[in-house]
Amino acid sequence: MRTRDRILEAARTLFNDEGLAQVSTNRIATELDISPGNLHYHFKKKEDLVGWLLRRLTESLRPFADSHESVEAIEDLWMTMHLALEVIDQYRFILRDVDFLVREYPALVVPLRELVGRRIAAMRAVLEKLRGLQVIDATDEQLTALVLQVVLANTAWHSFENLLPVGARGSVSGTRAVAYHLLVMLSPYVNEASRPYLDYLRGRYAT
Repeated sequence: MRTRDRILEAARTLFNDEGLAQVSTNRIATELDISPGNLHYHFKKKEDLVGWLLRRLTESLRPFADSHESVEAIEDLWMTMHLALEVIDQYRFILRDVDFLVREYPALVVPLRELVGRRIAAMRAVLEKLRGLQVIDATDEQLTALVLQVVLANTAWHSFENLLPVGARGSVSGTRAVAYHLLVMLSPYVNEASRPYLDYLRGRYAT
């Protein structure tokens, strides 16, 4: 692996595990057993590292922008959502530490907003497709609210989870908790034929 890619991977892991605010470029260099000068040859400042990781997250989520074209049932919707959750979890520090990110690196606010905007558009396209196929039943107002709720859970859960009292966290956490709550959100809108499969999935993620 090239030094540049090693730096990005080490930064991603450390940001995820220890927090964006807590990890310095010197800490990353020490983790890789390279000199700070070597790191700064590839990335002049920490903001550059964060910006490149945001680009990688954006590119990893780009295939989901057209996922509505292949979605025809709850199974398809869930596979799409599950895979997107896995990608987001790999870069969870970006959304978990978003307050620090936008305060310290204002130049990254626009691409971050664009990313969320694409997630909203993609989810709307998927749910509108399923409504047209009568897999879900929702008014325009309900569908708009559901789109925002789903994207909100995708993007804000890791930050929100840090604020939950221990007793309120339930038996699952992290990506599994997001998955469970997404299924609960969808439950009131699915047709009777799809409900048994959705309930089966919800049961899997509840424990």
